[in-house]
Amino acid sequence: MAAAERGAARPTGDNRTSRRRRRRREHCLRTSGLAPRALPGQRMGEFTVHRVRFFNYVPSGIRCVAYNNQSNRLAVSRTDGTVEIYNLSANYFQEKFFPGHESRATEALCWAKGQRLFSAGLNGEIIEYDLQALNIKYAMDAFGGPIWSMAASPRGSQLLVGCEDGSVKLFQITPDKIQFERNFDRQKSRILSLSWHPSGTHIAAGSIDYISVFDVKSGSSIHKMLVDRQFMGVSKRKCIIWGVAFLSDGTVISVDSAGKVQFWDSATGTLVKNHLIANADVQSIAVSDQEDSFVVGTAEGTVFHFQLVSVTSNSSEKQWVRTKPFQHHTHDVRAVAHSPTALISGGTDTHLVIRPLMEKVEVKNYDAALRKITFPHRRLISCSKKKQLLLFQFAHHLELWRLGSTVATGKMGESFSNKKIGERSQKLELQLKFCLWKNGRKNGDTLPLSKDADHLLHLKTKGPENIICSCISPCGSWIAYSTASRFFLYRLNYEHDNISLQRVSKMPAFLRSALQILFSEDSTKLFVASNQGSLHIIWLLEGSFKHLHTFQPQSGTVESMCLLAVSPDGNWLAASGTSAGVHVYNIKHLKLHCTVPAYNFPVTALAIAPNTNNLVIAHSDQQVFEYSIPGKQYTEWSRTIQKQGFHHLWLQRDTPITHISFHPKKPMHILLHDAYMFCIIDKSLPLLFMDLLDERTLVAVERPLDDIIAQLPPPIKKKKFGT
Repeated sequence: MAAAERGAARPTGDNRTSRRRRRRREHCLRTSGLAPRALPGQRMGEFTVHRVRFFNYVPSGIRCVAYNNQSNRLAVSRTDGTVEIYNLSANYFQEKFFPGHESRATEALCWAKGQRLFSAGLNGEIIEYDLQALNIKYAMDAFGGPIWSMAASPRGSQLLVGCEDGSVKLFQITPDKIQFERNFDRQKSRILSLSWHPSGTHIAAGSIDYISVFDVKSGSSIHKMLVDRQFMGVSKRKCIIWGVAFLSDGTVISVDSAGKVQFWDSATGTLVKNHLIANADVQSIAVSDQEDSFVVGTAEGTVFHFQLVSVTSNSSEKQWVRTKPFQHHTHDVRAVAHSPTALISGGTDTHLVIRPLMEKVEVKNYDAALRKITFPHRRLISCSKKKQLLLFQFAHHLELWRLGSTVATGKMGESFSNKKIGERSQKLELQLKFCLWKNGRKNGDTLPLSKDADHLLHLKTKGPENIICSCISPCGSWIAYSTASRFFLYRLNYEHDNISLQRVSKMPAFLRSALQILFSEDSTKLFVASNQGSLHIIWLLEGSFKHLHTFQPQSGTVESMCLLAVSPDGNWLAASGTSAGVHVYNIKHLKLHCTVPAYNFPVTALAIAPNTNNLVIAHSDQQVFEYSIPGKQYTEWSRTIQKQGFHHLWLQRDTPITHISFHPKKPMHILLHDAYMFCIIDKSLPLLFMDLLDERTLVAVERPLDDIIAQLPPPIKKKKFGT
């Protein structure tokens, strides 16, 4: 693809490393079976590549995380109220998400018995999530003001919440809901952190300036441990206990705003040991199930690892030792988690960082490498190929852009100056690269724009709910989007350089919400996947619509469909749910045609090839399958590839394939991309979207990480060298 730099650059050490990686990936694809689809002597040809930099997307910061050891899943809550579920066993794939809401400032997240997920926040409500229908199951007011902390009992049958008014409330988790049981002794200030003793008989609660230990049976406070306000020799006004952890031996570990990690004896209420580890707040703590290590995160962006080690080689006496500091964040680390094999952290810089524990990893392969997840594993961009439009999805608005154009032609070795667009030059740069694709290498010129990109439309949503999904029709005349409770459909009219928007009113009740939206290739049909597992087919008329059919979920299931793909001829619709299954529907006869054999890993992308109607499916473990829809079986090519196996470098990639497309003149070529790679191209800039506009034009939307960091608020505390 086009170079990541804005001009020619001399080879540096990083560039040379990048080239070595690229050569390895080229070999990977040539030997794995992806390349054999191209016949000898063929090549991808020359493309005009639109390098789009004006998608001003900034992910929300991470507020809290919760790890479930039984299912090996991680729940992540962001500052906009969005909750994401990552399947750590499926290559850390983001398999589910719940859209945010302006009134939900989530402060706590936890798992309970039966794989049930709860959250609580500053609106004072406790929320349980429906992990099948992908919506909120219910919300209950705790009647204690804003909720700052929450913890499930060791058996997962009870739920504790700590409130603004100083109350600690105990709830019983019933099969359908939660039921209030009783209040514990009220404290003088808000309860900012909670932790159960593994026996379930006592709890520790962190507040301002002190830690309380409660007896669960009586609800009484049996100890109050005062925390020293001293910070770097100076007495602070308040000391906030951001996190507590209750160990089996009765030790309570606390982290606070004075930069300390402290160990307390809960039986006597006395301080045992003190570690000053930071010049700023220590904001989070998580302990391993074996209680032999724990991790903390600081406002300096540093993550510290503590381990319980023997005092001497022959001694049975052990002590806590700070062993490893990690600096993988630029801003404060608001949340940490501890899985059996990794340390997990997240914060204001929006990155979810997974740092493997090398002593716990059995096989030292790519799984032992550091992972940083920044971008969602779902599409935020759709494309109108006929009108060369891009629709960008943000939390509370949509942006419609028309791509720029050029009349210039490039020659190898020549270089044109880049053109800036408007006043937002750093954000709206559009580079047109003239590229020759040959064995994954790139050559090309930067062409001057004869017409700048146009920002045609800014469509703001009404209400506090985040947008779940959106789509623009291939013809560019329709836009549809959905929130958690409302579905919107608009008709676009173009007159020269003017654009008018007409909303389609009186949407039926069954179109209340959608998890996925897709238009047919001829823009005459709209496919809507609801959170109840049903698929609706809408016939689009001039400014109105007609309901054609609804495919109901299979009996006994309410699995939501998260991915859709329609064949170019409009005869087939493929839908994938939150599990690994893919269903194929015959649109002409309005019936289920077949179900692709189940696979152990979730689907990350799917598409139907023109002419052959072969369904190409990418899974989170980087396996790619090709399934013949007419023949109801895997193709010969797919069987051959699975027998030979993909190259290990391909399988070790850590970002999922998020989009699949096909060359209009060469349907045997499969084009895939993830967040950093288009097919066999080496990682350069994060690639949020890529598609072919026609047989010689390609559009790629990038979002440089430096631009995201530049728009974040300054760090609360930045560590300086030598301090």
